[in-house]
Amino acid sequence: MPDGLPRRDFLKTSAVAAALSAPAILKAQNANEGLNIGWIGVGTRGYAGLSWLHTAEPNGAVVTAICDTYTGHLARAKDRIQTMYGITPKTYNDYRELLADKSIDAVFIMTPEHLHHDMTIAALRAGKNVYIEKPLAHTIEEGFDIVREWKKSGKIVQVGTQNRSSSLYKKAKEMVEQGMIGDIHYVRAFWYRNSPPNDPAWRYVVPPEANPENTDWPKFLGTAPQRDWDPHRYFQWRLYWDYSGGISTDLLVHQTDIVNFVLGKTVPATCMASGGIYRWSEATDDRDVPDTLSAIYEYPDKFHINYSCYFGNVHYGYGEQFCGNDGTIEVLNRQDLNFYPEKYRNAESAIASRPEIHLNGLKDFQEQDGAINHFRNFIEAVRGQGTIVAPPTAGQEAAISGHIATLSFKHGKKVIWDNKAEKYQFV
Repeated sequence: MPDGLPRRDFLKTSAVAAALSAPAILKAQNANEGLNIGWIGVGTRGYAGLSWLHTAEPNGAVVTAICDTYTGHLARAKDRIQTMYGITPKTYNDYRELLADKSIDAVFIMTPEHLHHDMTIAALRAGKNVYIEKPLAHTIEEGFDIVREWKKSGKIVQVGTQNRSSSLYKKAKEMVEQGMIGDIHYVRAFWYRNSPPNDPAWRYVVPPEANPENTDWPKFLGTAPQRDWDPHRYFQWRLYWDYSGGISTDLLVHQTDIVNFVLGKTVPATCMASGGIYRWSEATDDRDVPDTLSAIYEYPDKFHINYSCYFGNVHYGYGEQFCGNDGTIEVLNRQDLNFYPEKYRNAESAIASRPEIHLNGLKDFQEQDGAINHFRNFIEAVRGQGTIVAPPTAGQEAAISGHIATLSFKHGKKVIWDNKAEKYQFV
């Protein structure tokens, strides 16, 4: 934004740009109706996602098949689809059977991350377009496998780093590109949560009726280490390294990814991470992954990210603060964007005199977050009427940041990433 542009003019410019893009969006929504969608994983997030897709594409895409390894999830999702679309979807507990259905145009994979690799590659080989939740894969190596398969397939793949589809973050990117905050060498990113002691983080409710007969435990395990049936591991999988990277790959990747998006970054050169299980350390809590994590990233071009996450205090919430030499842009809780000019001693008046800007997702863009836009972007790209904003290459870059934080934490050493060789080492 030029120095001194009033906030009302800034918003007016945004509104005009949105109005100009609306016809193209409407055209995409009304064209080629009848995309058949297969849905793999209808647990907590997968079940919520069914409604997000219906909101994004109420007529242009229909969920005709669902897959889950717990019959309770299947029954619940089947009822929701019958209510939303007025049809009865096919149901599967084996994703390979769903992928064999020639009528399915695209699949949404909403499963634990240790299953992403095999499912995504199988979907691409079956000729499906794929929406894959983040992180792209459970390891760096698996992520590169998916990228290679995607490049061979010619199919559309969107990674579920939905902040890229948020109007607030798009506006932050635009403001940075206009030079509003000058050179940027430092970003502070954080994600703080809290919950009562009797409802610990990621301890989702285990349905009392769940048992080995109605839950296909071997299919859930996939290639993970073999263990006896454990409902806690099944329904609370984010707490265990076998199936999850914890904070690093469930939360942190959103924030390294959006820094990449806003600032045009790719992957860091180094990472140092530390933390532990500080909040829920009772003997009865068998979690593997930390509830407290800090990570320091250095990028090759004199750029630094300071990341922190703690599950015992929610006061500061969630956000990224882009600290430029001439100003600060922060996006908080996916709902508020603030711009503040620098007012240091003897700062140039052209910098210090610029007005602050405050935007709200609901008030200014009618958005709760970027999830619905992200789904719509995927459907439009499948129709050939748009370009995906989170391709596997970007998803892998974000995932690498998460994985090297996990590696640093586990080994207690600094990780050096060689992007050209696609390898890491410890120092």
